[in-house]
Amino acid sequence: MLQITDTLTIPGDELVERFVRSSGPGGQNVNKVATAVELRFDIGASPSLPEPVRERLLAKRDRRVTDEGVLVINAQRFRTQERNREDARVRLAAFIASGLHAPTPRIATKPSRAAKRRRLDAKRERSTIKRGRTSRNWD
Repeated sequence: MLQITDTLTIPGDELVERFVRSSGPGGQNVNKVATAVELRFDIGASPSLPEPVRERLLAKRDRRVTDEGVLVINAQRFRTQERNREDARVRLAAFIASGLHAPTPRIATKPSRAAKRRRLDAKRERSTIKRGRTSRNWD
């Protein structure tokens, strides 16, 4: 079982773990032992996620989420299977926690009349400075 918050937990039967060989340097050990972890979590079919959280997580443009709505996390940072497994679960919890809070909607505002005037005055002043740099003595 994976504890996300006090009220939200993911049961262990919803997580699919597969142990594969790690890539990169590591000597003979990397060729013998499957220490890397591939953790899969089906966001779309998970009954433990509330509907708004599921929608926010599926709407994220994350390359780890497949077209079917399955989150795939590969963990191979550590040399032991157990630490990679824990790392994958921590990353899954962080991903789910990022979808718990709805973003506050942006309120469109307009610049004040004084702000528009200040901006145009600054543009006019800059224009006169640049116009003063050119020399028109072509004769």
